[in-house]
Amino acid sequence: MNGAAQARSTADAVARRSYGKLVAFLAAAMRDVAAAEDALSEAFAAALADWPLNGCPANPEAWLLTVARRKGIDGIRRRRSGEAAAVQLQILAELDAATSTAMDDTAIPDRRLALLFACAHPAIDAGIRAPLMLQAVLGLDAKTIASAFLASPDAMGKRLGRAKQKIRQAGIRFAIPARDELAGRLAGVLDAIYAAFAEGWSDPGGTDVIRRDLTAEALFLAGLVAGLLPQEPEALGLLACMLHAEARRRARRNADGDYVPLAEQDVALWDAAMIDEAEALLLRASVLGHIGRYQLEAALQSAHVERRRSGRTDWTPEVQIYDALLALSGSPVVALNRALAIAELQGPHAALEIVDSLAADGRLVDYQPYWAARAALLARTHAYPEARAAFDIAIGLASDPAIRRFLQGRQAILPR
Repeated sequence: MNGAAQARSTADAVARRSYGKLVAFLAAAMRDVAAAEDALSEAFAAALADWPLNGCPANPEAWLLTVARRKGIDGIRRRRSGEAAAVQLQILAELDAATSTAMDDTAIPDRRLALLFACAHPAIDAGIRAPLMLQAVLGLDAKTIASAFLASPDAMGKRLGRAKQKIRQAGIRFAIPARDELAGRLAGVLDAIYAAFAEGWSDPGGTDVIRRDLTAEALFLAGLVAGLLPQEPEALGLLACMLHAEARRRARRNADGDYVPLAEQDVALWDAAMIDEAEALLLRASVLGHIGRYQLEAALQSAHVERRRSGRTDWTPEVQIYDALLALSGSPVVALNRALAIAELQGPHAALEIVDSLAADGRLVDYQPYWAARAALLARTHAYPEARAAFDIAIGLASDPAIRRFLQGRQAILPR
């Protein structure tokens, strides 16, 4: 591998491994998320110019942090006009001291959890907190985040920019808040972690650079929150839900890399220890006296596991949990999944009535699972031309090649 290729490979690995840690550390010192992101971006650009000539450093994170600190200080100096000189000098001194301490300790302090809670501050609009965390802590771009939240990339980019400006103007502290402030911020933090996990979950083979390692990162953050707040049932519920899903990772693709739906997965490939850990967390959460979204999500995962292991064919428990989850969230995605469960309980015609009623929700127009579900239900009612048309849309919207092949296979066996 030549110098340029080695430099790019090392930079890519550091970005996947440490982007959130670096941004969180810089943002805490600079009190400005956007400035921290800009400084780190410039540091990566400097690395791609320097490393091919001088070789990759033994500690690339430390190299990047040092350069980003200098870039950040330069940026603060450029923006000095109109701001109190004393405040600027204090920020410069704190940034320099914090970076020097991190370099002395060789290990960069992990400030990601503090950044997550900063992004969940009450001064930040509730609807943008989770997307902001995804960008600041995990480095996702506005287009990817917009897709996760069923929004347009342009609108999401503008909202993210305004939120970062609000953090700077309000002087929001980058620290884990006192316990009496945690409850008001926890929901946004959990939403962001779950959205990150879902994005990584959509790429189980790790073939998408943007989504690679997101599930591991999200599981790590969920574990941190659950450890910090062991008496918060929703923190425990989220971790249980994610562990249940992650336990099935090996079964989601066959030896040829083809997608395997849950109903056809080999349960012997599921991670039994991970499922047991999830069940223990869910049990702990259930005795804490408050039921929320993530406990219900985890309960659904648990019900799926129990049904497959026991051979149970009655879908009543799943439908009941979906009823509670829909009442709590009002999410069109939950309504869609509930319809699929009702198809197993009452038949495809009953489910199609629900799916048809969801068609007016503009958020589902480009939602691939909606069209895949519609196609499958139409096929079960023998409406083959309509099913074929719905499959065409689902196939066109599928970004995962394995999902696309699966849908094409299902479409191909439709009678003509």
